[in-house]
Amino acid sequence: MRLKKCLLIAFLLPFVAMAQKGGTTTYPVKDLHVKWTFKEHQNGNKQSLSLLTFINKSGQPFPATNWNLYFNSMKEIEVKTSDQLIIEQVNGDLFRIRPGKGFKAINKGDSVVLDIVALDEIVNFADAPGGLYIVWDNQPDKGIKIDHYDVEPVEKYIKNVVSPLDTYNRNSKFTPKDKSTLIKLLPTPVFYEAHSGNFSVNAATAISSDPAFKKEADYLSNELFNLFKLRPAVTTGNAKEKNIQLVKTNLPDDEYQLEITTQAITVSAGNATGIFYGLQSLKSLLLANSPAKGAKNVLVSNVSIKDAPRFKYRGLMLDVARNFHPKEEVLRILDLMALYKLNVFHFHITDDEAWRIAIPGLPELTEIGAKRGHSLTNEKSLQPTYSSGPDTSETLNKAFYSTADFVEILKYAAKRHIEVIPEIETPGHARAAIKAMDARYSRFMAKGMRAEAEQYLLRDINDKSVYSSAQYWNDNIVCVALPSLYTFLNKVTESLQDMYREANVPLKTIHFGGDEVPQGVWEKSPLCLELVKQAKMKSTDDLWSYYVSKLQDMLKPKGIVLSGWEEFGMMKTYLDGKKLMVPNPLFANDPVQLDVWNNVIGGGTEDLPYRLANGGYKVVLTCSSNFYLDMAYNRSLTEPGHYWAGFVNMEKLFSFIPYDYYKNAKENNKGEPVSKSVFVGKDRLTDYGKSNILGLKAALWTEKIRNTELLEFMLLPRLVGFAERAWAADPAWALEKDAVKSEAAYEDSYTDFKTRVGLIEFPKLDEGGWNYRIPPVGVKVTDGEIAGNTEFPGFNIYYTTNGKEPSAKDKLYSGPIKEKGTVKLRAFNAKGRGGNTTTVQN
Repeated sequence: MRLKKCLLIAFLLPFVAMAQKGGTTTYPVKDLHVKWTFKEHQNGNKQSLSLLTFINKSGQPFPATNWNLYFNSMKEIEVKTSDQLIIEQVNGDLFRIRPGKGFKAINKGDSVVLDIVALDEIVNFADAPGGLYIVWDNQPDKGIKIDHYDVEPVEKYIKNVVSPLDTYNRNSKFTPKDKSTLIKLLPTPVFYEAHSGNFSVNAATAISSDPAFKKEADYLSNELFNLFKLRPAVTTGNAKEKNIQLVKTNLPDDEYQLEITTQAITVSAGNATGIFYGLQSLKSLLLANSPAKGAKNVLVSNVSIKDAPRFKYRGLMLDVARNFHPKEEVLRILDLMALYKLNVFHFHITDDEAWRIAIPGLPELTEIGAKRGHSLTNEKSLQPTYSSGPDTSETLNKAFYSTADFVEILKYAAKRHIEVIPEIETPGHARAAIKAMDARYSRFMAKGMRAEAEQYLLRDINDKSVYSSAQYWNDNIVCVALPSLYTFLNKVTESLQDMYREANVPLKTIHFGGDEVPQGVWEKSPLCLELVKQAKMKSTDDLWSYYVSKLQDMLKPKGIVLSGWEEFGMMKTYLDGKKLMVPNPLFANDPVQLDVWNNVIGGGTEDLPYRLANGGYKVVLTCSSNFYLDMAYNRSLTEPGHYWAGFVNMEKLFSFIPYDYYKNAKENNKGEPVSKSVFVGKDRLTDYGKSNILGLKAALWTEKIRNTELLEFMLLPRLVGFAERAWAADPAWALEKDAVKSEAAYEDSYTDFKTRVGLIEFPKLDEGGWNYRIPPVGVKVTDGEIAGNTEFPGFNIYYTTNGKEPSAKDKLYSGPIKEKGTVKLRAFNAKGRGGNTTTVQN
């Protein structure tokens, strides 16, 4: 799910001092400072120039020879050889710079400057190289991290960025609604009617539950204690006044009704999941009043609610393979999903870069596959990737979930009525597993135990196929002709089944990846070529359907549904000699669930989700154009994230129309206005196709997300917009045929939604300690006066005129600023946490 970019590096050394050759390991790497600076776009934005500057701060020269500098770059770099410096690709996103014959030592205070020409534009700071470290030739197994590495903010050089004025003008179109008129609940229920009066939850309150809902009643009691230090007693007897009552009715599954009066709170449903959703609405309404912890009385306004989900599948995919995130954060995210009524957690636990779950009997999967660090052979650890650095002892470079961790996650999710779908990436994105099983192979071969060595081998050791994956790996595809591959997959599947059984949770589906298998794989594998011959296939292209069939043969007897990315439902064919991917009719009637991601607006496959659904596949709309939360919020150097699928702000999620997303597509993947001609000739979703849309899924890939703070920044508040689309009924503006009326209704609806997020949801998230994105201040300078505004209501703006970063103790913005000079403005929430700073000159 990534598109390739390319960099070309040239070397200019105008500041290198002539000095004697060095080469010892006595040079203190802590004194080598490196700086990345973006300079300019070139060739009509098809290229961009940036600089890497190496500065010697030591009293001794940086040596002329015997060193190697490694770094990661998510943009492919073209190898370059010169008399001064040589650049090589190791594998994947890892590159190495080493000195040429003409390189001279760098004296104290002198610099080496590398010109880096990217054959694509650079948009934000996350495009900078990272994870820099030095390896000396006489210590080839030891990497030494470069601690002093700075990425300089130079937004003025980035073209077509979202300016403070752009932000101001966009914000100015929004006038918040009166809070008293708002529905106090997101996602929006089917029916909501507020009444006068309120109910008081206090020490005397009890929970009366139907026996079928005893677990949900206990959950509510614990939640009220965690939130307000109130723990109502739970009974399964007759309901009494002043109680919270959980009542079983004949409502359809997952629907609920919530009635709050001065006398009682009644939650009604036909099943436990419906009751749970009703309790989440009650919890949300309680939090909407921002009661203090320990309050003797927590008031909730009287209301009548009738509600049901639009889609049965409302999912979130979290990638923990590229960069690990601890169990505690996963549990927090499950709570967040529950609050917003999401019910499928797609757990991306394996990929090229790491294997994150312990499998009993295969210790190498985590001893090797979960470990990253400097390695010339990948025998003891995987190589560094995504700026992970050389040190295998760092926590994130050796992290994985034990079986006990995974069982705890499963139990926690089940209590919140969330299904966990594990993803085991195959046949591509499998490098971590391949290298781990290579290590196992070597261990047993050293003991002369060939049968044991080959038991779980994942590659044809005689394969000479040449390929490069989307992330530039040349060794990340398993051999589908190896019987030991299926022994391995069966072992992993049965181990997962054991964990689910221990958690007392059914394993309904496993996601086996299937995406981004590059051109050229298996073409020079003797085992694959023999299989093609024996099975009378036309070419190695037919191995794809063979592999999917083998997965089905393994899973069906176990009662497990195969889930995968869209490629599992595709087949390769040719038109006028050019490769073409089309829906594969072979598995359309099988219980295969496809997550379809590649609808990139302007990319040519805008209709792919609809084509697959029309063709009979069960489809989960995981559209990268709207639901990929690793995309940057907008085109700004300070906004982290990718942008190959476009820029994804919260409106992109809110405005999505599942059955006709062409209608509200306003931008292409470049952030430019999209022409409706893009959709001419594209398939539209048929009534039959609609019946095959299971639901929606947001996806958070973590190549650029190395800590929980940034994880939450990228997740929120966009996930709230996603939840609204996944749960709430089809809005009137989406159904309106008249374009003018539809746009007016949409603007009113989005204004209402943003007001609710700003005034109701953000305070809830603040109480939960969530690091959601606080938007930068929009600024307009007119006749020497600076006006500022924010995207959402509820924030205070503080500013400085002394060049310092604003804090919540600085000047509070209350109207146009007349002070001269450099003015810095920043929005803050009620807890005193601030967003990015906006700087203007007056």
